[in-house]
Amino acid sequence: RVLFHARFYYPVIGVLFLDIGLTLEQYALLNVIWAVVIIVLEIPSGALADVIGRKHVVVTAAALMVAEMAVFAFAPRGEWLFSLLVLNRILSGAAEACASGADEALAYDSLPEADRQTTWPRVLESLMRWKSGGFFLAMVSGAVLFDQNLMAPLLGWTGWTPAAGATVRWPVYATFATSILCLLVALNFREPPTHAPNEPRSIGRAWQNIVEGAIHVFTSRRILFLMVAALILDSFVRVFLTFASNYYRLIELPPFVNGLLGSGLALLGFAVAPVAKRLVARRNVIANYTLVAVLVLIGLTGTAFAWPYWGAWVVLPLGVAMSALQFFTSNYLNLWTESRVRATVLSFRGVAFNLGYAAAGILFAQLTGHLRTTHPGADENTIFSMALPWLPSAFLGCGILLWFALQLNRRHRQNL
Repeated sequence: RVLFHARFYYPVIGVLFLDIGLTLEQYALLNVIWAVVIIVLEIPSGALADVIGRKHVVVTAAALMVAEMAVFAFAPRGEWLFSLLVLNRILSGAAEACASGADEALAYDSLPEADRQTTWPRVLESLMRWKSGGFFLAMVSGAVLFDQNLMAPLLGWTGWTPAAGATVRWPVYATFATSILCLLVALNFREPPTHAPNEPRSIGRAWQNIVEGAIHVFTSRRILFLMVAALILDSFVRVFLTFASNYYRLIELPPFVNGLLGSGLALLGFAVAPVAKRLVARRNVIANYTLVAVLVLIGLTGTAFAWPYWGAWVVLPLGVAMSALQFFTSNYLNLWTESRVRATVLSFRGVAFNLGYAAAGILFAQLTGHLRTTHPGADENTIFSMALPWLPSAFLGCGILLWFALQLNRRHRQNL
């Protein structure tokens, strides 16, 4: 998880794509393509993992990561750039789809069955801390590698000064190196004995798992409500995080600060993990997800003001919300799901999240396109600043609709 997700270009991803020649609309479209690929492949890959073994699918995810980073690192600028980045997003989406359910199911089923309910929250707490450490290193070093004003003096002792724009893809090169390490780690996984000795492992069995997983999700109201609530929360936070570096540029922060803020978000995991573990033990699902929703609304409202320098405070509630959401969703879904369809159901979670993210990305791209049409001559920063106030308004509207839906299902609300 650390090697797969802690990517050095994350703190500057928005400005990186723009600096190599894309527009805001092209960047948003690339993220929609990425989400659509995950939506298409997520459930089949999870079902296949439940049939042929989780290790095979996780190794495939790591190999796809190596391929996607190779394309990203070496795609030349010019007329082929956008097409090659579309290929990068397709490979990246396929890698994400293969990893998201299989790796978690592999870890959960490796625990002693009798102790899973109490052990898994501790595993999630440990994982969050490891990921926080990995993100901290990746965010700081990635932003420094991207910032030529910092790299030039750091490399001064060598007698070599990088040319203008030369450092733009250095965070990508660093992630390409870690993708190779990720593949080596995945190759050394071991599969727990989750399958019966004579259980068929055919493609037909995989499709049967998809049907069983769908039945499990759509006939369980608590899982269905959990999925909808989580995708709303996740999609709005991810839209902001996708454009976080653009936001930091808007509030006049230098590029290296992106890494400091990103690393600060990562370190939040150390504080959030033990609190989330206690909340799971003491409070119900509705109370925990309402807390996350309040944090998201506070953060998104703060971004609409875009205060120079001081506007950076919004990353605190959004970062806490994202860490807590991942913990809560993983805990409840694994607790409520049977082992034989665990990776499949976790893949439905990935599909739900990326459906929400794709829809949010399309709407955001349409919004920026509309603002560009109605404000001819406005630069990218101005258009972006005009789009930000729409995020808290849309989020509040979605939250109200979900609340009404929950009120209409009071009997099922008691189970949450």
